[in-house]
Amino acid sequence: MKIAIGSDHAGFTLKEGVKKFLGQRDIEIADMGTHSEESVDYPDFGMEVARLVSSGEITRGILICGSGVGMSIVANRFPGVRAALCLDRETAIMSRKHNDSNILVLAGRRSDIETAEAIVSAWLETEFEGGRHQRRLDKIDDMKPIIE
Repeated sequence: MKIAIGSDHAGFTLKEGVKKFLGQRDIEIADMGTHSEESVDYPDFGMEVARLVSSGEITRGILICGSGVGMSIVANRFPGVRAALCLDRETAIMSRKHNDSNILVLAGRRSDIETAEAIVSAWLETEFEGGRHQRRLDKIDDMKPIIE
């Protein structure tokens, strides 16, 4: 498995910890930046990961910003992306079981590395249930823009 990962400055430290954790699980990582705690614009990095997942080049991604909200907004603008902001293990499990999330969003200012590791583990290990949940995802995929 290969995972694209990206963060802004507020998520940088947690991103580095998550990368180490993924490496210990023999997961290949495509680090899209940022590469320091110097202030940057989160959309620049969120777009890179979301583009890779949207295009199918990579099947899953992880994004991290201070609250997780900004990265969630950016990622979910891309076709086929189902980004889920998860602050706990249970939300990560449900985001996979019911929503087939393909980008996990973490909050760098709300989650310590131990919590993030539990969230990432649950997200990686949980399979999509399909069935009625697939029908619901199909409805979302079929939606037309409300404002054209």
